[in-house]
Amino acid sequence: MPCRAGSAPRLLQALALLLAGGAAVAEAAAPTLHIGPHAFRVEIADTPRERARGLMGRTILHADDGMLFVFEQAGRHCFWMRDTPLPLSIAFIDAAGRIASLADMQPRSETRHCPGVDIRYALEVRQGEFMRRGITPRMQVDGLPR
Repeated sequence: MPCRAGSAPRLLQALALLLAGGAAVAEAAAPTLHIGPHAFRVEIADTPRERARGLMGRTILHADDGMLFVFEQAGRHCFWMRDTPLPLSIAFIDAAGRIASLADMQPRSETRHCPGVDIRYALEVRQGEFMRRGITPRMQVDGLPR
């Protein structure tokens, strides 16, 4: 579609405002989980497709960000790092919201990381964030979707 002289800058400004507003809405919609005094803004992966994709291909993950994997039923859900270039830490979380165990995962590895008990959630964050914040097994995670 042709555009009139002078309308392109206005169109670009409108597009920039729309995108900025969308980013603000997306950021506001990201749930926040709390573990003790620590907060993590998370993306939710609650479908088989989203869980399979996870953080693959991501090159940046901020210290207060993460991805929460939500499973329909508790089980021994395992994780690996194929096609994931970031080193991550994972918290395996039971149905009651307690951290069952923690693990560090190396980039682009097919090593399987499995919880020792049935879990309903898993939280991936930048590697070392749990240790740096003193987050340990048996701590309660608040803000989990039911």
